[in-house]
Amino acid sequence: MPTLVFATGNANKIKEVEQQLNGQFELLSLKDINCEEELPETRPTIEGNALEKATYVHEHYNVDCFSEDTGLEVDALGGEPGVYSARYAGPAHDDEANMSLLLANLKGKEDRSARFRTVIALILNGQVHTFEGVAEGQIIHRKKGNNGFGYDPIFIPDGHDRTFAQMDTAEKSAISHRGQAVAKLVAFLNEQD
Repeated sequence: MPTLVFATGNANKIKEVEQQLNGQFELLSLKDINCEEELPETRPTIEGNALEKATYVHEHYNVDCFSEDTGLEVDALGGEPGVYSARYAGPAHDDEANMSLLLANLKGKEDRSARFRTVIALILNGQVHTFEGVAEGQIIHRKKGNNGFGYDPIFIPDGHDRTFAQMDTAEKSAISHRGQAVAKLVAFLNEQD
């Protein structure tokens, strides 16, 4: 079975991706390859950060790998928090603080439209490939649901009446930004056999 390193330490993201890989690949985390340093995320775009992280792992650990970067883009806030989504309320990556700040910044604004955007950068046999997924939706006024992570409790995808945090992992993955990008990644990997 081919092995791929997912350049993340986020167990929730690993769980989501593993479910979509259906056991076709052995998925290793950063911990599995003894990578304990913080990966660089210094680029001004989601695509740039995904590629920067994958390149770092590929160069330092000599493995086929992929990384993803995700941002929440809120129209009424000019696309914020965007590339800073995980650190919106500060460097601590605090989901509660990030959601609170976002809701405070949206107070009084009628336009609640937003989208999650994910870009996956894959480095396989020295070649770079990217895959994107976008989920359009709305930011609601208060949190609903206990599943998921990040901004999931305040984001309702278009065409649905529940937040990502009210859906189970399989249901969310079928429609989410990351789910779309991973589906493109899996389709590409299957073509490589």
